[in-house]
Formats: sequence, structure tokens, C-alpha cells
Amino acid sequence: MATIVTGQRAQEVRTSRSIRRGSVLIISLVLLLLAGLYGLMSGSIPIPAREVWSSLLHASDSESRQIVWNLRLPRVLTGMLAGICLAISGTFLQGVFRNPLADPGIIGVSSGGGLAAVVIMILFPEKIAYLPIAAFLGALTAAAVVYALSWKGGASPMRLILAGVAVNSLLGAAMTALMILNSEKVQSVLPWMSGSLNGRSWPHFQTLLPYAVIGIIASIFLIKTANLLVLGDDAAKLLGSRVEIGRLLIILLSTFLAGASISIVGMVGFVGLVVPHIVRLLVGNDYRILLPISAMGGGTLVMAADTAARSWFDPIEFPVGILLALLGAPFFLYLLRKGVKR
Repeated sequence: MATIVTGQRAQEVRTSRSIRRGSVLIISLVLLLLAGLYGLMSGSIPIPAREVWSSLLHASDSESRQIVWNLRLPRVLTGMLAGICLAISGTFLQGVFRNPLADPGIIGVSSGGGLAAVVIMILFPEKIAYLPIAAFLGALTAAAVVYALSWKGGASPMRLILAGVAVNSLLGAAMTALMILNSEKVQSVLPWMSGSLNGRSWPHFQTLLPYAVIGIIASIFLIKTANLLVLGDDAAKLLGSRVEIGRLLIILLSTFLAGASISIVGMVGFVGLVVPHIVRLLVGNDYRILLPISAMGGGTLVMAADTAARSWFDPIEFPVGILLALLGAPFFLYLLRKGVKR
């Protein structure tokens, strides 16, 4: 009798978990669509939802069509892709390192891509077309250095975090020094350093799209590996996972996604840190559901924050990276304090 009751209880728990995860998934999708609509409607010239819909479906020479199709839509879509890339990157890194504080900005990946991008923009502005490739190579180099420094018969999560923090500080100092030595060119770099979607158009979206598609498809194939690594190295090895290869592949993918995003929208932080952390509290550690919800959450956050940054402070356009930092840091401290109490 006790066995039957226990089995029924376990089934109820599984059913409740499935319902909760399905609800969160649906809500995330709805929020993503609403954030996109909000971005198309809001701005210095508000446009009603009906006009937005008409502008998307019917080609015309109207002012609403020009604003929605040529100005707001590519910016909204670019922000969505950037948020998705950063959220997937942060979600994987937190799982691989088994540390909720891991994200592209903390372990040096963002700084590596940022330094390479700053070098292009300040020293080789005529090579600006190679900015995405340079940012990715910079992020990849930083990840390789972190991995090499942390290797000692294997790369443990703790050593990776410590090496990443050190490399991040070094690269940040190098960026600062480069800007001080070229102070006359800093003005063109500051918006990118702050993280901004200002002026992003269809070419930017088309540049980021293939990187995002490749990264999303690759992430699907690494879900099983990520789920095993969350259990710990010893358990993953017992289950047949090649731990070091799996960890290296996930770090490379996270680097690829972060570098692609950084090259287009600049140093946008806290997306890969806060979003996966919140989603993990809601749905747990299973990457089959954690990854898609985090991706949608990242896209929603960046789109909503960018819309607020360009419409709430009109006529001044606030950099979305600064707004995310102002909102994300206190919220993350709240989550951290709540976790400590638990």
C-alpha cells in the first residue's frame, strides 16, 4: 500500500512539474512576442498596434511603414537575436562551471571580444567589415587562454572561474589603456562600449543572423552533454560522457555566441547572468526546457530594455547596456541575498 501511495505521489509531482514547465514556456513565448510588439509601437512617434500590423503586411509609402519596417523592425530583431545569443551562452557557462555567477562577461570571453573590436574600431577603422570575425577570434583567444591557465590534468570549474576573472581584469585594463592612448578616437567607441542598438538596421541583423542560427542549432546537440556535466565530472564520466571534450565544446559554443553578439550590439552585460539564473529557479536544471526558455527570456529582456532606453528618456537615447546594468545588478543582488537566506 505504501508503495502505491509513493508511486502516486511521484506521478503527481512529475505531472505538476510538467504543467509548470509548459506554463512557463508558453508565458515566455507570449512575453517575447509582446516585447517585440512593444518595440515596434514605442518611440518618439508612437504607432498603434493596428498600424504596426498593417505596416508589416502591406507595402506602402506611408510614414508608419517607413518607421516600422526600416527603423524599428531590424532594431527589434537584432536585439532579440543578441539577447538569445547572450542568454544561451550564459546558460551553458553556468551549467558547465556549476556556478550561478558564470557568464561571458565574468570569465573573460566578453572582454576578449571587446578588446579585439576596440582594436579594429580605433586602430584599423577601415577594416570595420571584419568586426564580427575579430570579436569572435578575440573571444575565442580569451577562452583558450583561460582554458590553458586552468588546465592541470583537467580543467576544473573552480580553476576556470578563477583564471577567467584574472584574464577578464587584464583584458579590461588593456581596453582602458588603448582608449587612453587614443583619446581622440574614443568618442566613436563609447556607445559600443556601453552597449547600444542605436542605428542598427537590416545589414546588422543579416550579419548576426547566420551566427545565431548556427549557434542555436549547435546548442541543441549539446543539451545532453550539458545535462550530464551538471551532475558533476565523476557522475558524467560514469554515464559515459567525455567530460573534458564536452566542456571544451560548450565553452567554444558559448564563446562563439557571445562574440557574435558583442560584435553587433557592444558590451551588453547581465543578460547571460540574470536570465538563466531566474529561469533555473522556475524550471530547474534540465537543459531541454531551461535552454529554450532562457533564450526567449534573453531576447525579451534585450528588446524590452532597448525600447525603454530609446522611448522613456526621449529625446535622449539611453544606452541599453547601461540600463540593463542599472536594472540587472540590484535584481541579481536581491536574488543572491534571497539564495543566501535559503
